[in-house]
Amino acid sequence: KGNDFSCLNGTLLEEDSRWLEWVTKQFESIAGDDKEIDLDEFKTALKVKESFFAERFFALFDSDGSSSISLDELLEALDLLIHGSETDKLRFLFQVYDVDERDVLMYRAIPCSGSIDPDELRTVLKSCLRESAISLPEEKLDDLTLALFESADKDNSGSITFEELKAELENFPEVMENLTISAANWLKPPDLEQKKCKTPRYLTRAYWHNNSRKLLFLCLYALLNVLLFIIAMLKNAHGGPWFMVAKGCGQCLNLNCFVLQVLMLRRCLTWLRATWVLRVLPLDQNILLHQIVGYAILIFSIVHTGAHVINFARMSQTDGMYQLWEYLFTIRPGIGWVNGTASITGVILQVLICLMVVCSSTFVRRSGHFEVFYWSHLSYIWVWALLIVHCANFWKWFVVPGVVFLIEKLVGIAVSRMGGLYIVEVNILPSKVTHLVIKRPPFFHFKPGDYVYINIPVIAKYEWHPFTISSCYVDGPFGTPTRQIFASEHAVLIGAGIGITPFASILQSIIYRMRKQNYPNCNYSWCETIKDNEMKLRKVDFIWINRDQKSFEWFVSLLTKLEMDQADEEPEGRFLEMHMYMTSALSKNDMKAIGLQMALDLLAKKEKRDSITGLRTRTQPGRPDWAKVFQKVSEEKKGKVHVFYCGSPALAKVIKAQCEQFGFNFYKENF
Repeated sequence: KGNDFSCLNGTLLEEDSRWLEWVTKQFESIAGDDKEIDLDEFKTALKVKESFFAERFFALFDSDGSSSISLDELLEALDLLIHGSETDKLRFLFQVYDVDERDVLMYRAIPCSGSIDPDELRTVLKSCLRESAISLPEEKLDDLTLALFESADKDNSGSITFEELKAELENFPEVMENLTISAANWLKPPDLEQKKCKTPRYLTRAYWHNNSRKLLFLCLYALLNVLLFIIAMLKNAHGGPWFMVAKGCGQCLNLNCFVLQVLMLRRCLTWLRATWVLRVLPLDQNILLHQIVGYAILIFSIVHTGAHVINFARMSQTDGMYQLWEYLFTIRPGIGWVNGTASITGVILQVLICLMVVCSSTFVRRSGHFEVFYWSHLSYIWVWALLIVHCANFWKWFVVPGVVFLIEKLVGIAVSRMGGLYIVEVNILPSKVTHLVIKRPPFFHFKPGDYVYINIPVIAKYEWHPFTISSCYVDGPFGTPTRQIFASEHAVLIGAGIGITPFASILQSIIYRMRKQNYPNCNYSWCETIKDNEMKLRKVDFIWINRDQKSFEWFVSLLTKLEMDQADEEPEGRFLEMHMYMTSALSKNDMKAIGLQMALDLLAKKEKRDSITGLRTRTQPGRPDWAKVFQKVSEEKKGKVHVFYCGSPALAKVIKAQCEQFGFNFYKENF
């Protein structure tokens, strides 16, 4: 036991030493030449929006009243906030809220003898609202102040004492666990655990289980490329090593161009999603596969071209009949099955392929230059034509997918021009969301989560943009992974920002399915095509993550209807459970937000309505703790869990990694 104690004590001393070294380094990075931190430097370092909190924290950190904070003062204050007891942290919080408390003595050396009156509490809550980027009317601020004050003022004395505030906070145990200043987290040294070697995610059993279809496809795809490369090399061994490499890459290019064409057949892929093929092939990841194959074509084409150039250079030196430039840019050598044009078409193809790949990069597409991506990608028409001229055997790979692709295009043109399609209504919703109400043609059938391509000739005659069908909506519909929603037992729908649009129709569909009703205004019901034994869905968790308050406005009306439909059910028995998160709002364990979050909780219980969205579901501040969210889902044991996500790729990676740990199936929306 003595050895164990010595080991533990040594570990704590090591952590304290690391913490001291780290804080000292951070202090030196923000302190001026005088080795002191003034109020302006403190505001910058603390990253607060409201000067109220910066000034209150600064006054409490500045224990000697010198209008600056020394390293010793910073260490003592941070030691309390990071390593202090709950009572120490609460005492600090109380002094922040006690606006009239002007003592500059050491806050841990004196007991809190002040009190918080309603005006002080209102001032603090108003600053909390601004710090969390929440806008509420003055009347609502008064209601929040009253709710928190009445709950905390146990003796009805007209003021809140330290003991009363402590007793109130004990009702929020999850807050007390990590009570701190969020911006002070950068003063914590990096966790040593993060530096320890962990098993790479791609080598875990969970990853291989949840990505089995994609990995199987990629393995077969890679194997087929290798086999074709070897066979082509062996058949052309008479031409030398570089000629063999060029021919091997050329055969692989035939295969990859064929696969790329197949992945462009949106209507066929939509149809295949409703068949057994979906259980074998990763059709829901066609966009990712399209990108992978596109990069493979770029690599094979560069190696193919390079090998030919080296071979031509060797030939120009050995036989002397033609110069290198003649091999590359003229038809004199007679290489190729169409008037010796193989070299010229090859050079043009290489330029076009490189241009398409560069212009399709994320930087181009996301930086306001979508037209560059769009028009450069349309050069695929020239690529197909040039490939037929360039390679004598390419037409054999092209003919089947090419004909199907042509039929799809003709059908799309016919669909877009039939049925007297016209726009009934156009609305610009909050957060710059465009809402179109379109008369549904009689032949138009869709499933929840589908999307259509809209063309507005007045704006851009040749551009088509994807619009999610959010109720009963043109070229489409085209299927997405969310078509599998009713094949799930427990579905978790996660939307980030505008990524919520695919789930609008799904949520409506769920309600109308349960009511066995048709869609309003258009008398259409896709539910008729679903048999009762195919309806496996037992529970739906809907999670919507937004940055600010305004982003919730455009979708609230539908969510309100969904809540009203379940108003009479007990919380634990509800088929649909909603979770809202606002990332700009500070979390509950932040001292700059705890009072506001307590008041919002109390007022929501009193009014049975969230003050931010108006829904019954309480909007949670900050970002979801995905480990806790999925742990709760797992404990409900409603059946096989399928997670459907639409939003930023960065968040998709985080959620997908968590899904793999819990063994959940993960689907990402792609247009």
